[in-house]
Amino acid sequence: MKNRFSDKVVIVTGSSLGIGFASAQQFANEGAHVVLCARNAEKLKYAAQQISDAGGKVSFEVIDLEDTDLFKGLIERTAESQGRLDVLVNNAAVTRHRTIDNMSLEQWRKNFCVTADATFVGTKTAMSIMAKQEQGGSIVNISSSCGSKATIGVSGYSAAKAAVNSFSSCAAMEGATQGVRVNTVVPGSVATAASQAAVGGNQKIQDAIHETIPMKRSGTPEEIAAAITFLASDEASFITGVELPVDGGKLAQLYVPTTLV
Repeated sequence: MKNRFSDKVVIVTGSSLGIGFASAQQFANEGAHVVLCARNAEKLKYAAQQISDAGGKVSFEVIDLEDTDLFKGLIERTAESQGRLDVLVNNAAVTRHRTIDNMSLEQWRKNFCVTADATFVGTKTAMSIMAKQEQGGSIVNISSSCGSKATIGVSGYSAAKAAVNSFSSCAAMEGATQGVRVNTVVPGSVATAASQAAVGGNQKIQDAIHETIPMKRSGTPEEIAAAITFLASDEASFITGVELPVDGGKLAQLYVPTTLV
């Protein structure tokens, strides 16, 4: 097993389930002290217990990232108590599925409150801390293929993820001379509880989605976590400002009707 994060301090948001939890597990498995945060106390406590039972170093804090002041405080307290902050993974997001004609301004803004606003506050706070450290630091922001390609019913979420992409590129440029790397992972369809809920557990819909993916399947949270931990590690020490699709080839695909092939 690799030990790329021995004695490093990592914060992962939205880490009670799915991609966030898989990433936290991977960081802990490789020696990091991992700080979990999410809204659901029961799920968060269970996630932390799983990592602890496996021998990982973990702490957690129940927090709603809509309260960006609390999030800022968590990052600052972690760096102070642990003496450093090496990695921040901005994974948490809010998704509201509505067509534009059925969406209010308040619902539109709800998509941005965690997905974009908390990513901004988290990145800003972490960059300030990391820039003062001799070892610098790494920030990985989690976007979505929806931030790059259009689909019906997710305009608010898609716009918020597109904001994450653009913001992360700007942050990478500002952090480059300060020893702070900022990169973005762009998942496509991933087999999580949230994705199952989005299709109502309908296997026919899931199969139809898989048919549009070159690799003919969804990714796993562990596959996304592998990309996240790589970009956060010293193995990626000369990589900053990238948007890395982890989507089975979907974003690279030019659609051609099968009748023409």
